[in-house]
Amino acid sequence: MRKKYASSWLLSFCTVALFVSVLVPRAAAQGDGMVRGQILDVTAKPWVDIPIQLVSDQGVKQDSKTDKSGNYSFRNLKPGVYSVFVVLPAPNKPFEVKVQVQGGQEAKADLNFKDIVSKQGAAATEQIKKQEEEKAKFEGMKQHFSAGLALLDQERKAKEDVGKAPADQRDAAKAKVTDLGNQAIAEFIAAQKAASEKDANQHILWAKLAEAYDLAGRNDDAINAYQQAIAAKPEVPGYYNNLGNVQARSGKVDDARASYTKSAELDPPNAATAWRNFGISLYNAGRLKEAVEPLKKASELDPKNPQVWYLLGAALVGSMETKKNGDKLEFIILPGTVEAYQKAVELDPNGGPNSYGAQAKLGLEALQQIQPGIDTKVNIRKKKN
Repeated sequence: MRKKYASSWLLSFCTVALFVSVLVPRAAAQGDGMVRGQILDVTAKPWVDIPIQLVSDQGVKQDSKTDKSGNYSFRNLKPGVYSVFVVLPAPNKPFEVKVQVQGGQEAKADLNFKDIVSKQGAAATEQIKKQEEEKAKFEGMKQHFSAGLALLDQERKAKEDVGKAPADQRDAAKAKVTDLGNQAIAEFIAAQKAASEKDANQHILWAKLAEAYDLAGRNDDAINAYQQAIAAKPEVPGYYNNLGNVQARSGKVDDARASYTKSAELDPPNAATAWRNFGISLYNAGRLKEAVEPLKKASELDPKNPQVWYLLGAALVGSMETKKNGDKLEFIILPGTVEAYQKAVELDPNGGPNSYGAQAKLGLEALQQIQPGIDTKVNIRKKKN
């Protein structure tokens, strides 16, 4: 396997070119010279599939790679001095060795990086060892992360299936969601442990772990994980939005408002989405009075969205108060309720029975029943051809 090596021992060697020459006087054609050799890694094993570049003294370049035995070769070369570059993994610079090619002759350029590194002392060896350990950690992290993503997809699907399952199969369906959720969480935690603390992907690991906690209904754990993702990468607006979703469902409305506000500040073009999500989260949690404010903001920022207007109307209906007038109980319709429903119908006049426009019509009819005489007519403009 290709290995990454520290730059310190390479950089010192890049300025010192090894000169290998083979001088055997013999008449030969001008283009039948050859350069070949074997590349061994720091464990003195064949370095497989490492890129090799040959550059003539005229600047002509040829590319190749080592085979399974670490061997490489360049044929049909004209006489001259050639530079053989071993293209090492980043951030290391290519390692150079020079060879003299004679017509019809073979110039060898073998390199054993175990010997090369040993000349640089124990410090370089320790750097290489550390780099190899980091590589192994990364590979382990990647395996656990991929497994977690697959389980997360399965968990989402299983959660959707719960609502479709017959009553006698619902408990089993819920148990499946829990099991998949626990497996996904375990994989993401394992990925975090395998990764380096300074790994640039830590914020992604925290965000996906938070998502797994959220799907599993573990709100406090999800909130903590999203906060960790934000601490690692505070400029990602989606993390604040997702954190706000969980906080709103958990009843932490002030915290959620702060999270959505930050999301909107970081991503102004999608601020309406942030406020809409805030309103939807509160609406779905039955916190209708609290949902009114963010839904109003969303309607101001995105006035052509029928969903926002319908939800605003429904949230205002849910916020209605009543008063007793004699033996009768009267409903106090809040300002803007009728207008919100009307706007939803105007923007979505021809949708199906479950469309926002259709649901808003039903809302207007219900308002007419509880308070006869209010104007619930909708001014629907005909589309121009």
